[in-house]
Amino acid sequence: MRSLVVLAVASVVSLSGGAYAQQQAAPQVMGTVATRDALVTGGLEVKGDRARLMSNASITAYDRTAAIALERGGEVLVCATSQFHLLHSGGGKSLLFGLDRGALELHTASDAQDVILTPDIRFTIEAPGRYDLRLRVTRDGDTCVENAGKKAPVLMLNDAFSRASYRLMPGQHVLFEHGSLLEVVDNERSPCGCPGPTVPVQVAANASPAEKASAEHPFPAAASEGLAATQPVDNAAPAGEKQTQISTTFTYAEGQGPPPSTVEAPADAAAGLATTPAASGKHSFGYKFKHFFYKLFHPGG
Repeated sequence: MRSLVVLAVASVVSLSGGAYAQQQAAPQVMGTVATRDALVTGGLEVKGDRARLMSNASITAYDRTAAIALERGGEVLVCATSQFHLLHSGGGKSLLFGLDRGALELHTASDAQDVILTPDIRFTIEAPGRYDLRLRVTRDGDTCVENAGKKAPVLMLNDAFSRASYRLMPGQHVLFEHGSLLEVVDNERSPCGCPGPTVPVQVAANASPAEKASAEHPFPAAASEGLAATQPVDNAAPAGEKQTQISTTFTYAEGQGPPPSTVEAPADAAAGLATTPAASGKHSFGYKFKHFFYKLFHPGG
């Protein structure tokens, strides 16, 4: 009954405010993605074979890269079987890019209130630039980041479990072991983003199912990374039909900008007094998942 009252009040406001109020209330499109390439949920509109991402969108790529064309220009490449979230962040064209698992590539101009989240790390903009960013998270939390290009933004990284922070400069290619900003491999060489075209692998007729699966889906090594195989489903709707699906997704308060940057080298950590993820060993996947969502609902915590 309460929901009906809310709808009635909304109708009155809409009528009194006229077309301008309706236009202002309409959510802005963040981008579009082909429904044949990914399972898409959240606030969206499906037109033909493309989904328009309106709010709290969750994109899980099938066995190939899913390209999201951003409304503000540029694109996000969600690598095969990876799970990604896209939300509005603050005002204007700023966006929140969230990677649950797998890998992504971000190619677009940065915006002041952009936020990038992984299960362990929060990225915010310290100095603007153009993203040529490649990011990968493994099952044990190892986080590979390549901030390619001389014109890349300067990014401030904050640890979700401690006061540690790290300034990522243009051109840096690093690995944070177990997602810890205090365990840094600063000369990482392994690729962080989506793979290039691969040459088909010949598999013997008597090969095991695991060998056949590995040949068909070489990235991101679903078995070793703990990622379940993702199969396409028919999530298309008739052309022009607005479709809203509800799932457990990120939330980010409208108008809330990124938090102030913390000290890059905390005194407590330097003295060996700070409690960090490294001090307690590897976190389980379930532990990280739980704290990931804690971080989403407490962005300043």
